[in-house]
Amino acid sequence: EFNEVMERDQDYLSSPTGNLTFDNFVVGEENKFAHAAALSVANNPDNSFNPLFIYGRSGLGKTHLMCAIANEMRRRDPDTVILYIKCEDFVNELVDALQKGKMTMTQFRQKYRFVDALLVDDIQFIAGKEQTQEEFFHTFETLHEANKQIILTSDRPPREIMPLTDRLRTRFEMGLMADIQPPQFETRCAIIKKKAVSLGLDLSDNVVESIAKKLHTNVRELEGAINKIKAYNMLYNEKPTLATAQTAIASVISESKPTSVTVEMIIENVSRYYHLSDDDIRGKSHKATLVRARHICMYIARQMTSLSLKEIGENFSSKDHTTVLHAIKNIETDIEKDPKLRQDINEQMENIKKSF
Repeated sequence: EFNEVMERDQDYLSSPTGNLTFDNFVVGEENKFAHAAALSVANNPDNSFNPLFIYGRSGLGKTHLMCAIANEMRRRDPDTVILYIKCEDFVNELVDALQKGKMTMTQFRQKYRFVDALLVDDIQFIAGKEQTQEEFFHTFETLHEANKQIILTSDRPPREIMPLTDRLRTRFEMGLMADIQPPQFETRCAIIKKKAVSLGLDLSDNVVESIAKKLHTNVRELEGAINKIKAYNMLYNEKPTLATAQTAIASVISESKPTSVTVEMIIENVSRYYHLSDDDIRGKSHKATLVRARHICMYIARQMTSLSLKEIGENFSSKDHTTVLHAIKNIETDIEKDPKLRQDINEQMENIKKSF
């Protein structure tokens, strides 16, 4: 049964992630360090870069690099046992194993602790889950002591994953951390051209530049626009024009809007919940009720967005990252002592979700 589980979980390389390689990853100034680190790990697993921790906002290529490492490791040694999993799936499997009892927990541990490389995507979802953190700590220790490669991705650096135990944070930071920033204009143009070539599209420089200027948040948006243009090309059998590109851009922007919680939305919901004004929450007043609401906004922003502490602070009279961190830790401490506060914050987060 254990062997069957392992074989099933390695099938991910034949899924769509199997075509994510170093060859089709576009390297720019904003990701070249992460790319070089990933390539080094792929060519020489368990060097000093263990674990490799890649972080950055959603849609910038973290999963692409992780899967490129796995594909290259498998190409170099087909017998390498590689296990890729999303952190949410790891949590769900652990909960299921705990419910089923001791024998299933043994199988769970065998699955994760007898591999040559463990790749966990979106490790930030481990935050606040004490039993999951305990189990993952022992899995990490077992693999690291056996010189097995560990690769993690996150939307934030370890110090900003909260709450996270100190022993896990220090282990996440003990190897190599590499961040990926949003692509600059030149990189966006290169990504668009490479994607277009892969789809058999002939795009003029004007079309490429138009897309690159309008879509600058992440790589997924760029690829989404090219896929739309390809669909129009197939349906109407016409060469892509600037008008086609503008239509595709508008479509991608429209589709992406409902998926992102913003600090503005959070402030609006919290201010309404406590009968305060948005400007008061954003301001510098030290009135206790406003400070409390401001801290709650910062806490919710950390939970529901991928913004850095600095970016969150910029929405509150340019509070620096240490102020934001202090505010978040205050709320974390208080919700452990005050069930009513926890209930209020959970209710506000549900209201924000329903606003989509």
